[in-house]
Amino acid sequence: MAQAQTQTSAPAPALDPRTAVYELRIYYPAPGKLSALNARFREHTLKLFAKHGMHNVAYWNEQPTGEAPEGRVVYVLAYPSRQARDASWKAFGEDPEWRAVAASSEAAGKLVTKVDSVFMTLADYSPRITLPR
Repeated sequence: MAQAQTQTSAPAPALDPRTAVYELRIYYPAPGKLSALNARFREHTLKLFAKHGMHNVAYWNEQPTGEAPEGRVVYVLAYPSRQARDASWKAFGEDPEWRAVAASSEAAGKLVTKVDSVFMTLADYSPRITLPR
């Protein structure tokens, strides 16, 4: 899978992958909204995450299942700490650009019905990874 490149006004500092806090997020799209959710990530959300100091690690579309007939959007972000994560999400949520994007993309209804989030740290036996800037 090709990694998305983002342009930011203030790039997040380099993270040490051994000490970073990772957040696995799973978005359950509203019926018929997976395409619109993917478009919002592709066209807006990744660059706004980067703008607010979040490191975009990787994004996936889950294969359809009985529980999620259209699949789900699964992604990983990285941060220097939980405190940095909280500050980044607060700034993201207050960003006028994000608020406009969210309002526009959800004019015909919510795109997401549920979000799961899991915080992780790298295990000492994990293969080496390189985090994007």
